[in-house]
Amino acid sequence: MADAAQRLSALAEEILDGPLPVRIRAWDGSEAGPPGTPVLVVRHRRALRRLLWKPGELGLARAWVAGDLDVDGDLYEALDLLAELIWERGAEAKDTVHPVRDPKLRAAAFGLLKLGGTLPPPPPPDEEADGHRNGRRHTKRRDKAAISHHYDVGNDFYSLVLGPSMVYSCAYWEGPDATLEAAQRDKLDLIARKLALKEDDRLLDVGCGWGSMAIHAAREYGARVTGITLSTEQAAYARKRIAEEGLTDRIEIRVQDYRDVGDGPYDAISSIGMAEHVGAVQYREYADVLHALLKPGGRLLNHQIARRPEKDESAYRVDEFIDRYVFPDGELAPLGRTLSTLEEAGFEARDVESIREHYALTLRAWVARLEAAWPKAARLTSPGRARVWRLYMAASALAFEHNKIGVNQILAVRTPQDGDSGLPLRTREWRG
Repeated sequence: MADAAQRLSALAEEILDGPLPVRIRAWDGSEAGPPGTPVLVVRHRRALRRLLWKPGELGLARAWVAGDLDVDGDLYEALDLLAELIWERGAEAKDTVHPVRDPKLRAAAFGLLKLGGTLPPPPPPDEEADGHRNGRRHTKRRDKAAISHHYDVGNDFYSLVLGPSMVYSCAYWEGPDATLEAAQRDKLDLIARKLALKEDDRLLDVGCGWGSMAIHAAREYGARVTGITLSTEQAAYARKRIAEEGLTDRIEIRVQDYRDVGDGPYDAISSIGMAEHVGAVQYREYADVLHALLKPGGRLLNHQIARRPEKDESAYRVDEFIDRYVFPDGELAPLGRTLSTLEEAGFEARDVESIREHYALTLRAWVARLEAAWPKAARLTSPGRARVWRLYMAASALAFEHNKIGVNQILAVRTPQDGDSGLPLRTREWRG
């Protein structure tokens, strides 16, 4: 079968009503498609079987994670060229076309079946989370398992990707030529200034990760910090860093669900990239819990990714690749819904800052670090896991660049009954 690429290209053209925008290289070494573009490498015929048994994004994801599919060339360019076909046109087709009833798609499916072989595909890659989730979504037990799937993949792996800052959220860039480390430091300081932290303030850092915000707040502002995470590996790493910094008298790290924190009130709460894990059903409870943990006049800084609203919100579907391989049970909400829920819980929203472009720069920096140390990254976790992280970070960078998703910092206050928020008349003093 020395012409597999040509046959694949022809079948793709039948399905798509037009040529693939990238070149194809098949398992037999043959190539077809436009020259000078990134090459979609189909390493094994079982990639086609995965697609036939799970058409669309999930089949593609499984083939990618297993190494049956790859890209030779610029991954960002390839994803940009394929985005409309995989996500936008694919979503429309799932809603409007039944492949068995459509004669053209049925013929193409038989062609793929003949080319890929009739055997069923192998089981999903081990990196897929679906088999490890049991019970109702967003119970404490299931949330802990979901967090473990994403974060307990090795501190050394995350150190390689994130760099010395060990901050796994959007940095705050002075410009595209700034260093990742400087941009993450500036983000932590921006949050500390928005919260108006001062000596001996009690700060609760919800989803504290590897302890970076806690260390910055204690070391630079003299705050007393409680950091909580559901990841045992993160907690162990954070405690070690805190001891090395000589800050054990000012920082406590707990493996604890936010719903179990009972030692308020706090002067301030930071929640940085954690609320995406809460879930739409639980978000009001999240807002209520944080409101109750703040003293009157206390501030919340909620740093959270947001999706764009759907014309019909009932049509919203969680991304299958992200749900199965990256953030199990994670959900994004539109900014307006997040603001409304915080207000319903009693918060007064005082400032919203969109930093969407900053996350694109951050993700590209992480991808560059991952690609520069690829053999080590694959060795520290697994080749499949490294492939998951490369794909999701590169695709996410493009999503932020094209305004498909955003990220916002919301400053909210538990304003006391007398209405005195404690904020100065010119509230953006943190601009410096």
